[in-house]
Amino acid sequence: MKNLVIARRYAKALMLIGKEDGKSENYRIELSGLAELFDQGHELGQTICNPLYDAEGRKKVLEVVIGKLNLSKIMRSFMLLLFEKGRIRFLTDINDFYQKLADELKGIARASVISATELSSDAVEKIRDSLSRMTGKEVKLEVEKDTSLIGGIVTKIGDLVLDGSIKTQLLNMRESLKRGESV
Repeated sequence: MKNLVIARRYAKALMLIGKEDGKSENYRIELSGLAELFDQGHELGQTICNPLYDAEGRKKVLEVVIGKLNLSKIMRSFMLLLFEKGRIRFLTDINDFYQKLADELKGIARASVISATELSSDAVEKIRDSLSRMTGKEVKLEVEKDTSLIGGIVTKIGDLVLDGSIKTQLLNMRESLKRGESV
């Protein structure tokens, strides 16, 4: 939980700078690339984040990587700040929060749909259109399959959860029967 608070704080700080200088989309791309590099190049992330290695050596490795990537001055400073403050290990979480903030800035909402069966592309588009009309924003939709739902779909957008799964309906029915209510 503390990690998420820290990540959110740094993502918001970078977003404020991006709004101020009008380069939030550039920072989005750079931060995403760095997070991907740290995740894919597991050894790189381990080397830079591991306190068992000499701090000065780890910083030099980071500076070399930053130099070769031709990053903006702000992103170079941001990465070095993360390193100096011991927050570089939260880079992936910071990136996740920054991506959400950047989407909000562009008027894009993120949503997920979980269904019991594979949804057709037509059904996915209809869901996306409905969510777009409901929110007034463009919707990025992530589709997942979960056979434990038995049937129906569960849609999540922000804090709102629309649960139309048969599994939930059966659970609700069971609870009603336990309380002695008629179904």
